[in-house]
Amino acid sequence: MKLPFKLPAAMTPHSLRFQLLSRSLLVMAVILLFIGIVQYAVMREFLFRNKADTMQSQLLSVPREALLNLEQGNEGGGRGPKPMFFLPDMSLAVVDLSGNVTNVSNWPNSGNPPKLDREIYEAARKKKRQDYKIASDAEGYEYLVVLQPLDVRGRVQGVVQLSASTKPLKEVAVRQFMTFVSLSLVALVLGLLAFIPVLKKTLVPLSKMVNTVGRIDAGSLGERLPPQQGQQEIDSLAHSFNGMLERLEASFLAEKEAREQMRRFIADASHELRTPLTSIHGFLEVLLRGAMHQPNQLHKALTSMHGESERINKLVNDLLLLAKLDRAPRMEVRPGELDQLLKEMEAQLRLLADQRSVTFRLMNGAQAVYDADKMKQVVLNLFQNAVQHTDSATGTIAVSLTKEENAVELAIRDNGSGIPEEHLSRIFDRFYRSESSRTRKSGGAGLGLSISKSIVEAMNGTIRAESRIGEGTVFYVRVPSAEPASLS
Repeated sequence: MKLPFKLPAAMTPHSLRFQLLSRSLLVMAVILLFIGIVQYAVMREFLFRNKADTMQSQLLSVPREALLNLEQGNEGGGRGPKPMFFLPDMSLAVVDLSGNVTNVSNWPNSGNPPKLDREIYEAARKKKRQDYKIASDAEGYEYLVVLQPLDVRGRVQGVVQLSASTKPLKEVAVRQFMTFVSLSLVALVLGLLAFIPVLKKTLVPLSKMVNTVGRIDAGSLGERLPPQQGQQEIDSLAHSFNGMLERLEASFLAEKEAREQMRRFIADASHELRTPLTSIHGFLEVLLRGAMHQPNQLHKALTSMHGESERINKLVNDLLLLAKLDRAPRMEVRPGELDQLLKEMEAQLRLLADQRSVTFRLMNGAQAVYDADKMKQVVLNLFQNAVQHTDSATGTIAVSLTKEENAVELAIRDNGSGIPEEHLSRIFDRFYRSESSRTRKSGGAGLGLSISKSIVEAMNGTIRAESRIGEGTVFYVRVPSAEPASLS
């Protein structure tokens, strides 16, 4: 059915405000109806009980000889006047010992008294007072019945039965119930009128949240919902939503940074590959122009192209290694003595240092958890970095190994030129060079530190650097210890 008018958006069947209002009123209506039914049952029982007590009192006030005479008079067909003992809205009957019911009412429209079961009459003769009974006569009219034994001079002659119609009592109970229903309907209407503004004010924080969320897009993820609005559920929702916004903002920033890193990576990789390829292409052009027939120039060109091809090969291998490390590399980590690994590499490192001074300070029995092959690559990368940035005659490189709490720390220190502070946080980025003077002759492609960081982190370790301009640089590598930290 289509309404002739348009409901407000907040009062449509699918709105939260409408559902809260309708369901609250429905619950209240069910509760009031239940209370009304219980009240009707209690009121009906009270009226019946009160009427029965009144009838019992009236029966007790009547002489038993008079009741017996009334019964015998009716049985004998007597036409003399009969005494009036009861109200005209009741009927009086006497039940003899054989169970015969005799109507002794002598007022007009008294009706025929209902007949109860024989067992009920027999039980009534044995007790002076019984609970009331509800019974119907031959025409279907319902009566309230009270019974008392007819005891004359200590001898039970039968049972006296007094009956009254329940219709007036039910009408009183129904009127009381309808009055309660009417008042309940009025209370629901008044509650509806009062609840609408209260509900509107209660949902103000939720409306503000909706408006705030509507203003948020990919460009305004920094906006947050008020965390304290005086409603526990709304505050919890705002806290959860703010946490989601923080995660989304972090994800967008990470994605933006990843795209920027990818852009720089592609540009740097292209630049690194283009240079040796351009050099090789130039030498090939020279050879094709006739230099290939000149032994000296041919040897020089081939030597240069061989060196450039080695650079390309190393660059490609480094890129493939980084790609593998990015895909959660599989490390064969196992406990071992890291100092023994460095002692095995000592001869190779001294050869690599050439004229530079190299010192080793290694703690014996430094048990650590690491991958031996990958750790050798990390040491070679860091040592090569120190060699490249120290003077060949006055340079000094110190390799030390110490035990820390739950870790073993390797330090490689040099007295080179140092790294500016503004570049220190980016030296582990791929293809990053902190100094323009790091030419390809001395600096390589800028992947060694990135590879070292990926390897160390894959072994659940950490790597960091400290440096001062003109004083040198030190790289620290921490890997998990294979034994508990010693207590001193």
